[in-house]
Amino acid sequence: MVVQSHPRPLTFQVTLTVLALAVLGLGLAAGFGLLATLQVDRTAFDTQRTFLVNGLKEEAQALQREQESVAVWDDAVTYAKSGNQQWMTENLGAWMYAYYGHDRVYVLDDHDQPVHAMRDGQTLQPQVFSEDQNAILPVVGRIRQLLAGSAGSEDTASKAAAEDLVTIGDRPAMLSVMPLVPSSDRVAQSPGSEFVHVTVQFIDDALTDRIARRYQLKNLHVLPRLTQTITDATVPLIGTNGVILGYVGWEQARPGASLVREAAPALFGAIAISAAILIYLLRRLRRASGQLQISQDKARYLAFHDTLTGLPNRALFEDRLRRALVNADRDKGRVALLYVDLDRFKHINDTLGHPAGDELVRQTAVRLVQSVREIDTVARLGGDEFAIILSGVKDARNAEDFCDIVLAQFSIPFQLADDQVFVSTSIGIALSPDVGADPDDLLRKADIALYEAKKNGRGRYQVFAGDMDEILLRKRRIESELREALTSGDQIRLTYQPIYAGDCQTIVGAEALLRWAHPIHAALPPGNLVALAEERGMIGLLGDYVLRQAARFAATSTLPWVAVNVSPLQLRDKSFPERLARLLEECGLTPSRLQLEITESVLLANNDTTRSVLGALRAAGIVVALDDFGTGYSAISYLRHHRIDKLKIDRSFIQTIGNDASAAAIVKALVDLALALDIRVTAEGVETEAQKDRLMAMHCDEFQGYLLSPPLEAAELSAVLAGGAQPLQMVRSRD
Repeated sequence: MVVQSHPRPLTFQVTLTVLALAVLGLGLAAGFGLLATLQVDRTAFDTQRTFLVNGLKEEAQALQREQESVAVWDDAVTYAKSGNQQWMTENLGAWMYAYYGHDRVYVLDDHDQPVHAMRDGQTLQPQVFSEDQNAILPVVGRIRQLLAGSAGSEDTASKAAAEDLVTIGDRPAMLSVMPLVPSSDRVAQSPGSEFVHVTVQFIDDALTDRIARRYQLKNLHVLPRLTQTITDATVPLIGTNGVILGYVGWEQARPGASLVREAAPALFGAIAISAAILIYLLRRLRRASGQLQISQDKARYLAFHDTLTGLPNRALFEDRLRRALVNADRDKGRVALLYVDLDRFKHINDTLGHPAGDELVRQTAVRLVQSVREIDTVARLGGDEFAIILSGVKDARNAEDFCDIVLAQFSIPFQLADDQVFVSTSIGIALSPDVGADPDDLLRKADIALYEAKKNGRGRYQVFAGDMDEILLRKRRIESELREALTSGDQIRLTYQPIYAGDCQTIVGAEALLRWAHPIHAALPPGNLVALAEERGMIGLLGDYVLRQAARFAATSTLPWVAVNVSPLQLRDKSFPERLARLLEECGLTPSRLQLEITESVLLANNDTTRSVLGALRAAGIVVALDDFGTGYSAISYLRHHRIDKLKIDRSFIQTIGNDASAAAIVKALVDLALALDIRVTAEGVETEAQKDRLMAMHCDEFQGYLLSPPLEAAELSAVLAGGAQPLQMVRSRD
């Protein structure tokens, strides 16, 4: 009997085929989804590991920066070597714990013996160092070798530092060692006598929490060296000797796996639409990968670009500068580095607001980019500072031609909201040598050239010249000498030139004049001294010194009042009136016995702060006099607006009053102007009887000059005041 086999129904075949295709498609989709999930998780893992490594490096760098703030310090050298435990506790030990969170600090002498110890904010006996010395002394030895090899170089000593990962008390820790070196030449330290500062930061929960918050790492924790729970999500802590001290682990974020878990219920609950679910999952995975890549690209972009302008930032700029110099060496070419700085940018921020300042920076970036070639680089270094790398430059003339283009661009006004402003720029140019250029040296030269451009008037460019280094060093040397002179009080003194009433017989006051008897440069002109103080940011220190000396003299004499010249920069300090009031109170001088002499440039600036300061000074009873009147461009409205108490007619008019009719007419007009404004007037530089007679006929209020008396020492003027007002010929006999 033959049994006939019936073919399977077509529906079965189709169903089987469809099912096979569905299973095959589902398998392929599942396989692709699994691979994509693993790739996303791996990418996320690599990113998290990089963040952790970078976080540990940043903590080590922060430890060294914090330690350097006390290691390079005159007082640190002095008090450590004197064994002042209280000072070391407050500045080198417990302070490092309280302010920075350093766990342990030791100070070792030049024989590596402990002189100070701190643990967890508590100052202990130095002998506790023996418990940690096995881990610390090898690193101290590296510092000693570095100092010995520096041949006494102060610069090398100030930059010497050593750091390592060590085990202290069975706990992994960051260790940093620095020598205590002076911050100035006021403290001398012979090579080999350096004390060292040792600081320890344990790699504990507090440190890992900071890294976790910074990089959003989950469950960041420290694992001991001998552990059975090491997973892929760990980073070993390895010292310089190659020994593993422990591990730092974290809970790995798995965005791909999380996504699959979210989609799993839909997969198991909708088998009939498995294809749609697979497509949905693929799209979601693709979207997740794309978002992760976008985030990485954005982070990479932000790491090397300025967020306000989109220009390369300092990090990318330095990399491109190194590459440009390497290419220039290879191609036998040269590179020009330009430092660009907006003039009076702070004034824009103060008057129009920070949004206007940001808009000005953005528009500046656009103009600079439009001025360069594609092979050049424009970078923003911060604030209103930009840098430009010009490649393939033949000589300085090429760079100067480019600067002419930039300056022409800045002659066009900027439109900031509803305001149209003109802003100039200053440019410093440094040209690389034919071969072997150093990026840092080129940056330094461009910065010096920019400083010279600003000093010489702004709105211009300056090419670095070899003598600029010497000029800068000389200014820094004189600055240091000026600081020492102000501290010692031996070289800088005041002389006083009497000011007489209209009868030329009665002394009504005196002007304090600054003198610096420099041991090398002899008597430096007061104008140069003040200009140097303004340029180097010392005008406040110098001005307070002069005011204090003048106030002390006036308080101990019978002089009705003393006049002191003040710088425009002093009047831009909102705290100046308050500080001056305290100074007068300390010296015991009433405000009405002090007169402040200002120049016409103060009025021309028409600054709100200056106007407020002048008002506060006059409200306190201090007289404000306008010195050298007639040589500037002050408007009468400024005199009325600022409420000046006195005008001092410049000596250039007085000297020609006897033989120049126009000069006499100008002086007469100035005296009449002062009379109309109810302002007293003083004639400076009266040197002849003819000048005196003409001025007396004009009803001038006060007289000052060598005809009446030259500048006198404080003791000489006191003697004159003690004897009463002297006849003119007796005063002139002192000349």
